[in-house]
Amino acid sequence: MPEAAAGRLRPLATLPATQLARLHGVLTDIDDTLTQDGAIAPAALAALQQLAAAGVPVVAITGRPAGWSEPFALAWPVAAIVAENGAVMLRRQGGRLQIDFVADAATRAAHQRRLQACAQAVLAQVPGATLAQDSAGRLTDIAIDHSEFAHLDAVQIAQVVAVMQAHGLTATVSSIHVNGWIGDHDKPSGARWAVQQALGRAWNPAEWVYVGDSTNDQAMFQALPLTVGVANIARFVPQLQAFPGYVTQAERGDGFAELAAALLSARTAA
Repeated sequence: MPEAAAGRLRPLATLPATQLARLHGVLTDIDDTLTQDGAIAPAALAALQQLAAAGVPVVAITGRPAGWSEPFALAWPVAAIVAENGAVMLRRQGGRLQIDFVADAATRAAHQRRLQACAQAVLAQVPGATLAQDSAGRLTDIAIDHSEFAHLDAVQIAQVVAVMQAHGLTATVSSIHVNGWIGDHDKPSGARWAVQQALGRAWNPAEWVYVGDSTNDQAMFQALPLTVGVANIARFVPQLQAFPGYVTQAERGDGFAELAAALLSARTAA
């Protein structure tokens, strides 16, 4: 890990068990935090099951689209998935999938026209830019692929962000995509929304730990007092302005499982 981050990212093993024991639940990113190449890591799925069995709710918060998230909201033992960076929430209700939106239908339609105009501008102005392959499932944002099936270098990524911002979009860079959307929602507002609506619980950031892996998680790293990066966050350290408090030894889903094991062990010992 780059030397500049050495004093900022403490090993998860140094996190006092008392801090983990008093948590109510876990908030987590999905891509490269639970998954690798779009599939959940076996260790991460087992960890989700163990947390659910122990009565520890998990809310996943992702830049992925609602369409991509639907099967996972039904199959994974999570309280909810907040997709498209806080704009859409998916959860099981009576064995069926319920989908809620931050914005009403008329607002979403107006935004969609602006989003598509911006997407065309990005494709025209940034050589090599391509829409993310999951774009068909996107309801409230656009995404440009930089590391999933295509590759953009740092200069091209910055150009994509600049075009999105020039069109009035909020733009963030995840481990695989550059996401752009209209509105003041983000991962922290999505977390608050899910805790209040899906769990019927007052939002208290001190009751939750957030786990992430990239620059797209910085708002959550700032919003919560306890945050953890999986080890592959090292790739993004030079671009980070906000850092997680701790870092796991393992990468991706194995890192998430490491955090889950530490939390469950702390609760058992309490």
